[in-house]
Amino acid sequence: MRGLVEFIARNLVDDPDAVETRELRNDRYATVIGLRVGPDDLGKVIGRQGRVAKAIRSLMRASATVGGKHHIGLEIDDRGTPPPARQNPE
Repeated sequence: MRGLVEFIARNLVDDPDAVETRELRNDRYATVIGLRVGPDDLGKVIGRQGRVAKAIRSLMRASATVGGKHHIGLEIDDRGTPPPARQNPE
């Protein structure tokens, strides 16, 4: 499952080296995958009104059905973006 999400994300973004996936939960009933991409590519993974993210989740559900899992989750981490530059008050 993790490989599927990583494959899709790497092919969507401009900087495939910045793609990171991790399993947040993987037990008998559920799998939750965390996805982090570069700050410039976040919109490409989410898509307009979340359409791309929904499509990735649909593919995950189809893949999980074959494996017998019922609950699948994808968490896209938007905290990977750097904080805004602070202006030095003088």
